[in-house]
Amino acid sequence: MEKIAVFPGSFDPFTVGHESIVNRAQVLFDKIYIAVGSNSKKDALFSLEERKTFINQVFEGNSKIEVVHFEGLTIEFCKKMGAEYLLRGLRTAADFEYERAIAQVNKAMYEGIETVFLLTMPEHTPVNSSIVRDIIRHGGDASKFLPKKMNITKIKK
Repeated sequence: MEKIAVFPGSFDPFTVGHESIVNRAQVLFDKIYIAVGSNSKKDALFSLEERKTFINQVFEGNSKIEVVHFEGLTIEFCKKMGAEYLLRGLRTAADFEYERAIAQVNKAMYEGIETVFLLTMPEHTPVNSSIVRDIIRHGGDASKFLPKKMNITKIKK
């Protein structure tokens, strides 16, 4: 049976930390859906289509990775895609507490799902989309926090 994982997030923007998690997870799964969702609590810098384009640039030619959009509950999307695994990255203890609660609720809602946590590489621990988004919004150079294959030519302020 194929091992299918969903890596959900708003990915605004997709960072080197996200890229590292996906690259390292490829040995664990046959297929990874990078599921770009909208988060009503966040003021998006990049449109949904821009985010999908950026992520597709990073994994171009990689048949194990598919970038998709989803709305609604992540667990319902997993069921729809036939995924038995949710992939999540952990940077800090605070991330763990937050993600643990979500994983336990997801498991209660759907027993067929397992959440797999990968620890962020030490050099990526301080990198998060909110900080990178602020750097970009204020005209700073965020290139060291973004995947090299990602071509962000349109910077919004």
